[in-house]
Amino acid sequence: MLLLGLGAVAAGSAAAQNAGSTFTTGPVAQGNPRALCSIQVIGNRRIPKESVLARLFSHEGDIYDESMIERDYNSLWNTGYFEDLRAEKQDKPNCTQMIWYVREKPTVNDINYKGVNAVTTSDILERFKKAKVGLTVESQYDPTKVKRAEVVLKELLAEHGHQFATIRTVVKNLPPARVSLTFEVKEGPTVKVGHIDFVGNDNVGSRTLRQAMRNLRPIGIPKSIILENIFARTFDASKLDEDAQRVQMAYRDRGYFKALTSEPKTRVRDAGGINIFTLRPSKGKRIDILMPVEEGKRYRLGGITFTGNKAITNMKALRAQFAQKDGEWFSATLFGKGLENLRKAYGGLGYINFVGSPTPRFDEAKNLIFLDIDIDEGKQFKVSRIEFSGNSITRDRVIRRELMLEEGAVYNAQAWELSLLRLNQLNYFEALKVEQDSETRTNNDAGTVDLLLKLKEKGKNSIGLNGGISGASGSFIGLNYETNNFLGLGETLSVQANAGDLSRNLSFGFTEPYFRNKPLSLGLQIFQSKFDYNPSKAYGAAGGSISQNLSQAQQSLLTNYNQASTGLSISASYPLRKLFNRSGVTRIGISYMLQRSTISTFNDNTRNLFQSLAFRSGIQGSNQLSGIISSVITPSFTFSSIDRAVGPHSGKDFNVAIQVAGAGGNVKYFSPVATWRQFFPMKGLRIDRDGHNVLGYRIQVSHVEGFGGQVAPPFNRVYGGGESDVRGFDVRSSSPYTYIPTKVEFNLTNPDGTTVPRDPTNQDLGAIHVPLPVYRLVSVGADTGITGNVEYRIPIINQVVFAFFTDFGYNGNVRESQLRQSVLGQSTFNSTLYGCPTIINGSCFGGQKVTFPQILKAVPGTNFVPRMSNGAELQVILPIVNAPLRLYYAYNPLRLYKDLPQELAVDQATYRSMFPNNGAGLYSYAQAIQFYGAAYQLREPRKTFRLSVSTTF
Repeated sequence: MLLLGLGAVAAGSAAAQNAGSTFTTGPVAQGNPRALCSIQVIGNRRIPKESVLARLFSHEGDIYDESMIERDYNSLWNTGYFEDLRAEKQDKPNCTQMIWYVREKPTVNDINYKGVNAVTTSDILERFKKAKVGLTVESQYDPTKVKRAEVVLKELLAEHGHQFATIRTVVKNLPPARVSLTFEVKEGPTVKVGHIDFVGNDNVGSRTLRQAMRNLRPIGIPKSIILENIFARTFDASKLDEDAQRVQMAYRDRGYFKALTSEPKTRVRDAGGINIFTLRPSKGKRIDILMPVEEGKRYRLGGITFTGNKAITNMKALRAQFAQKDGEWFSATLFGKGLENLRKAYGGLGYINFVGSPTPRFDEAKNLIFLDIDIDEGKQFKVSRIEFSGNSITRDRVIRRELMLEEGAVYNAQAWELSLLRLNQLNYFEALKVEQDSETRTNNDAGTVDLLLKLKEKGKNSIGLNGGISGASGSFIGLNYETNNFLGLGETLSVQANAGDLSRNLSFGFTEPYFRNKPLSLGLQIFQSKFDYNPSKAYGAAGGSISQNLSQAQQSLLTNYNQASTGLSISASYPLRKLFNRSGVTRIGISYMLQRSTISTFNDNTRNLFQSLAFRSGIQGSNQLSGIISSVITPSFTFSSIDRAVGPHSGKDFNVAIQVAGAGGNVKYFSPVATWRQFFPMKGLRIDRDGHNVLGYRIQVSHVEGFGGQVAPPFNRVYGGGESDVRGFDVRSSSPYTYIPTKVEFNLTNPDGTTVPRDPTNQDLGAIHVPLPVYRLVSVGADTGITGNVEYRIPIINQVVFAFFTDFGYNGNVRESQLRQSVLGQSTFNSTLYGCPTIINGSCFGGQKVTFPQILKAVPGTNFVPRMSNGAELQVILPIVNAPLRLYYAYNPLRLYKDLPQELAVDQATYRSMFPNNGAGLYSYAQAIQFYGAAYQLREPRKTFRLSVSTTF
């Protein structure tokens, strides 16, 4: 019997050589004891027998050979699956039996971390993955990997201020072949950056150099001498060299081209002192840093020259890529940006392998530095093939028509980046990035480049139930179907039906982005809608039966009405590829909408406003609230470099549209609206080095004005407030106010509170009414508005975002003529007889006329009142509604909060003359002055807490 173990491999091999054995294969010969029987494997638990046999060179029926057995042993051992391995030979009457005894390495059952507080388990696992430790649950236990994990974990803790952490790994065996790992950690004291000092900095202040150290500089108010060193960062030794290079770059940006930094010196000490927050002795360790510097001379830029350039011979064009002018103090950062601009310029001409090598020259007498850039242009590359992967639904031609590059054309790196931007704006695919989702294969010999774009399609169909809460629509529920890539051709088809307590909407839309395979986009929408513009009900689902921000008296002053509309719109747009084509997508468009509307008002003030304004020619009173036909043509211009349609991360866009109503229909107005948006990924911040956080802002300017003797309809005027505008205010509640003339029938009342009857013998005839001229206060909307929004968005987890925001609104009336009453409406009030000084047989005599002005002026103190909201909100993208559910709190530092004196239609003496000169007349006059002469209290909210389903910008 032969036993072959770990220490017997060499001996077995030597014995085989001495025996001079040979190795042959063939079927098992009957009665041949040197032929191998079936091979047995004993001890395997997790690894199948077949996997073990597959690693062997020997097979059943082969002639037994000890050298072959040695090869089998080495093959199994090198798999790394086993911690013990033994082979046993047994001679049988007809063959030789080989038995392999194996003991598998144990499997990691679980991994625990004890005493770790500075980092989370997810941080540790992410670092293990990045460092390729290879230690995970269900992996094979390997002491080498455990030691590697200890090193990586210690480095991670050091980055978080625990340089003195100790780690001990406890391995617990779990039968039959598993182990449990526990990393017992003692983090030790927290180590933070202490004092940062410099030696040799005669011309640049220490505070300036500390500000350049992004990793280790103290957190505080940069210009404060007192607070600058109070808020220390945790010390990370791995970042010290990086900060030393930044200090050197700070010098070079100020002209000290030859400045050098020596190896920083560190000193560990106890924190000491008193903690200003706890007023107790500070604990932990501090590391003071002393960084020696050699400043050298300060140089101005003498000039930049170029050699080796053949494709671009215009030296001025090359020099224009560098923003710094000759004679200015040299800046290494600006020079580096110039080199990058030069690389992009050559990349746009197909010179992918462009290299610019700068060589400095110095004029020590004049302290000038000259940069000689040797240009190696390389070959000009052309596009050979453009291929796609992952587009199982979207057809290739739909993708190709958005590309700014064509096969056979000169390769242009900027055009390729813009192509991906255009594809992102379609919202057909997951967000594409040049460095991640495109692959470039170059053929240097042929001077060609192949491009492969890796796509991941989004679901193109959306069928579902939607609903939510918003200030404009209230609570609503609906059904919708939408596809943004119909049949993979890029066409958009949508059908939507919503119903709620403030709105009902039914619409059908279809968009063809490429008509007859030309970049002409055509769209059609047919709609029927009904909206209640009523702040009294706007937030009923979230805060009770009415808005909690305003009282019933205040809400009665707002413009509250219902608008029922039916209509259609058609649109067309075309890209301008030669305008801004290197930085974004530019389109011009035009649309036409034909809409028929009917207005129903909810209070007397709103009804008076709609019936008196001259927004329809020749029609007055309640008749002008029905059959309102708007025939609107809207030319538009759009530029966009936004990187994605939903949740923008970077880029900007500009949109200007001018609505012109009057080519048909019975209203005439024009309304230009301009909007600018921009988003910045916040890269480089310590809290967000990868730029996941986004800072965005929007500025919108709008105006509306009637023409042809008419004013704009009240429902087309500019109103502010709401979650899509200035979040702390109710929807459409921010507006100038005006006084609307009206006539009221005031009951003539006796001092005892009873009314004076027309006929004392017949009470059914009712009381005597005194017609009075009265001004009613109502929000009238603005003709000009400016809105600004700023948001800082922080992604929490997938589809969840936390944001800080500031909203600003500024609305008012610039054109007084746009609050003009119609001639018919004005004559109705001016021709009426007011007052009842004489009563004969229950009838009034002696009334007088009152002349009201045709122009309704904005009430002073309410026109162009700034509104501002500051706050925070939590956004969760709902998968069915496909819109963010938002919970936000807003504080309003700027708002309208004042007492507004009432304006009487006539003076008090005239009012007195309108009543009989008796007890009932005197009492009724006093009541009228009390009712119609009291001041208004305008109280916009100080704070708002609200739930909504909507977007701001």
